[in-house]
Order: sequence, then structure tokens, then C-alpha cells
Amino acid sequence: YADAKHGEKSVKIGLVQYNPVIGDFHYNCSQIRTWAQKAKDSGCSLVIFPELSVSGYPPQDLLERAVFIAEHDKAIQNLIKELPAIDVMFGAFEKRSGGGGKGLYNSAFVARGGEIIYRCRKQLLPTYDVFDETRYFTPGTHVSSTPFYEVEGHRFGVTICEDIWHQEVDEYAVNPVALIKEKSLNEDIKLSGVINISASPYQRGKEEVRRKLFTDVAKTMDVPFLYCNQIGGQDSLIFDGASMVIGSNGNLLCQAQAFAEDLVIYDTDENTGDGVTVSEPVEHPEAAVYQALVLGVRDYVTKCGFKSVVLGLSGGIDSALTAAIAVDALGADNVMGVALPSPYSSEGSYLDAEELAKNLGCRFEVLPISDLFDSFKTSLNPLFTGLDEDVTEQNLQARIRGNLLMALSNKFGHLLLTTGNKSEMAVGYCTLYGDMSGGLGVISDVPKQLVYELSEYINRDGVRIPTSTITKPPSAELKPDQCDQDDLPDYAILDEILELHLELGLGLEEIVERGFDTKVVGDIIRRVRFNEYKRKQAPMGLKVTSKAFGYGRRFPNVQNFLK
Repeated sequence: YADAKHGEKSVKIGLVQYNPVIGDFHYNCSQIRTWAQKAKDSGCSLVIFPELSVSGYPPQDLLERAVFIAEHDKAIQNLIKELPAIDVMFGAFEKRSGGGGKGLYNSAFVARGGEIIYRCRKQLLPTYDVFDETRYFTPGTHVSSTPFYEVEGHRFGVTICEDIWHQEVDEYAVNPVALIKEKSLNEDIKLSGVINISASPYQRGKEEVRRKLFTDVAKTMDVPFLYCNQIGGQDSLIFDGASMVIGSNGNLLCQAQAFAEDLVIYDTDENTGDGVTVSEPVEHPEAAVYQALVLGVRDYVTKCGFKSVVLGLSGGIDSALTAAIAVDALGADNVMGVALPSPYSSEGSYLDAEELAKNLGCRFEVLPISDLFDSFKTSLNPLFTGLDEDVTEQNLQARIRGNLLMALSNKFGHLLLTTGNKSEMAVGYCTLYGDMSGGLGVISDVPKQLVYELSEYINRDGVRIPTSTITKPPSAELKPDQCDQDDLPDYAILDEILELHLELGLGLEEIVERGFDTKVVGDIIRRVRFNEYKRKQAPMGLKVTSKAFGYGRRFPNVQNFLK
């Protein structure tokens, strides 16, 4: 056995993070072949691809369709015959024989010379937040998997995504990394590294969590840790890639780009890698969130078959941020911004919207709604006579705008983007069939304070979002002199309480103990609870926090627990 640390035999290993399309087996396999050839041309003996790289992750209930499984298996059989003459490790599911469990495993395969020469099965199946893998898969066991993979005398332990997260999740009774170490010691096997193929979605702050975890694995095993992650947007999830190799001493040897397809190469002999070395602190901490949102918009729009988008431009900061993200994702020529002024819209807001569109270079149109608003009120007057105007009339304006924007979406084939932020969505400061109309909630998981931070980030090299848009008090402008803080706490307080409640799961008493007013906290929790029905009807939103609204947060509409 050749010990890489003594330079007896060098092996170059490529880690490829590519952007799959779920269920497009022809495209996915074509990409695997192309990237594998690039790795071979670069001198690699092994190239590694992410978890479920043939089907794309997560395929969800497609896994319950027999024809999907059959086409997947056929794609693998064709793929392994067409790969270049190097070892190719890729993620795929495989059918399981016997009863007493789900019919599939989530597996890692290695193809060599037109055959599958190695496989192992994912042992830890996550069921928290957006994950629901026990719905489809049976966990593998260390016994059922081939213990170690070998290439040119180098042996590696292989894990699949969640298998290395044992220490972060209390519910797991099995520790796959510990089992690899135990077996290697018992059999006196010298490992050259531990490989992990992943489809690990991005969330704010996860980079630091991953780095610490990977460092712990490398130091515990006293070998390099090789992490290969998927990139790309898939529905609400955004995969950031950032594949890397951590040395046995915990040093970062190499890292692929974040939020982009990439190939990074690790050399076992030199214990070095060819990639982006990250050692300096990130100058702009908002950069990763912004890149994630741009990638999420680009992939959702294009993978769904659209080429362009439309959105309402109110002159406010939320629509301005959404427009900037859309332009950076799709190009200015594919973004239409529409101002829809009402009797209560200020001239300043209109001018801000116009300046924004000019700065971004996108199309700008104006559709006044005052006449339509009057017509609606006239039609309703026989039933509303004698009643004071209230939120009903405010919502009418939002719904008129929603109808007009949807008409533009239908007529021109644009996807309509909604512009509401997470703070508003949490407390119901949004209108069903109005500003909630659309196909994608771009910033629906972005708290209001982060909206401001991202807007400042966008303007880091020059003004794109008008300064007055950022500095003026936020307002829906649905009645005279309206301001968000007429009805809501200051956003800094609101966002902090919402983070404690939504992301950390704290209740009223626990939050109050942290110094917040009981009445304020109680009102916010009540609003979150009573507006669940709205969020269930909202368009899908891009996930960038640890707990987004959507299928990773499952609360009943009908319940009355207010603590």
C-alpha cells in the first residue's frame, strides 16, 4: 500500500460541483461526462460528484414513480459505458430488495471501466426542516456498504452528506465517521482521506458551521477530508457548492467557488489543491446571501422555462432590492419594472422607482390605478354606504395592482416576482391576491433589517438603489401619511423577536426574559399564528435562513396556541 504522505504514489482527485436539473437524466449525465473528461485531462485518477447527482437533489415524490426509477437506472447503465478512463464517484439512488422498509437506498457509486466497482449507502437520513428522506429511503448500514474505496493504492472512507453531521443532530444512534475509524484501526488500514458527497443547501451562517464540522472530522480521523457539494437553485432551496479539502491538521487546502459550477483538484502527494483558498475574512458578510438569491432567481426562472420577469416598482426598498437581484440574475433586458401609482402614492416614490429602473437599465412602465380604484369603490358603494374606509380599501389597491401585474405576466410570458420580505410575511403585513400574487417570492425569507444591509451591499461600488429609497421611512402608501411603524414595532425589534420565535423556537415567556415587552411579544406571536393561512397561499420563496416559511416549517392553520 502506497502511503501518500511519504510521496510513494501521487493521486490527483477532482471534486466537481455542477448544477443538475431534477429528472433531466440526459442533461445531468451529459454534464457528468463532460466534467469527468475535464478532470481526466487535468491528470486526475478519481473525480467525485455530489449526492444524487444523476437525478438531482431533492427529487421528492418522483421517487415514488416506477417510470422515474426505471429511467434513472437506464441512465446510469448508459452513463458508465461512456465515462472516460478514470474512476468516477457519483451519487444515485438504488433499488433495495426485501421487505420491511422503503424500496430505495441513497448511495454513492464508483464507475471504472464500464462497471460499478464500489458502492456505499447513506446511513443517516435527515427528517428535519426541509429534509424528509425517510419518506423514500431505507438507511444503509456500515455492514451493507463496502467499507473502503481504493484507487491506485489509496484507501478512503466514504460518507454521504448527513453521515458526517452526527455530532450536530442528537437523534442519531449511529456515527458513520466513528465506524470508519474503528474499522480502519481494527483492520490496520491506513486511510488517505474521508470523502463526503453532499447536497447541502445554503443558509445564512452555515459556512462557519460546516467549516468547524469538517475540521473536526479531519482532525478526528487524522486524514484529509474531501467534501463535494451540489450547486444551483431547486425550488426554494439554493445549493452553494463551496466544495473543499481540509487537511488532517484542520487547514483549508483548497476550495471551489461558491454559487458557481467548478472543478477543484486535490493532490494526495503534495497534500495541496488547486482552487480558491479562503483565508481572509469576507469583506462583505452580505455577499453570500446576495449571491444565493441571484442564483436562486436565475435557476428558478430558467429551469421553469421562463426567460424574463415582471415586478411592481413602488419606490420602496423591498421592490428595489428584488429588481436589482432580478437584473443581476437574468440581465436588464429580461426585467420589466412597473409603477402602479394610486391616489396615495407620493411623487418621491414614483421618482425613486423611475431612477431605480434607469440605474439598473431595465424596462420601466407606468400603469396608474386611480381610475380603477374609483371604479371598484363605485361598484361596492351600494353595500359600503355609511361605512368608514378601512383596510378594505387599502387592500383593493394592492389587489388591483396584483391583477394588472398578472395580466402582464400572462400576456408577455414573464414570471411575476413578489417583493414582500420575511418580516412582513411573518406578521401578515401583506395582501392575499394583491402584493402576494406571483410565481416566486424572491426576498420572502429576508428579514427587513437584512433588506437594508443587502441594499447597502448593492450600492458598494456606486448608487444603483436610490439613496432616498434606503433612507426614507418604509410605507405601503395605501392611505395618507401611512408608515409601517404606525402598526408594527421598529423593524430592528420586530426582526430580533421573529428570529427568536421562528428560528430558535422560543415562546412568549422565553423571549420576554430576554428583555422584550410582554405586550409587544404577545402581539407579534399572535400575528404570526393568525396569518399562517396567508403564507400557505403565498408563492414559493427562496430559503436563506435556518427556518423559512414553506415546507420546512409545518404549522396548522387551525390552532390556538399563542405562547
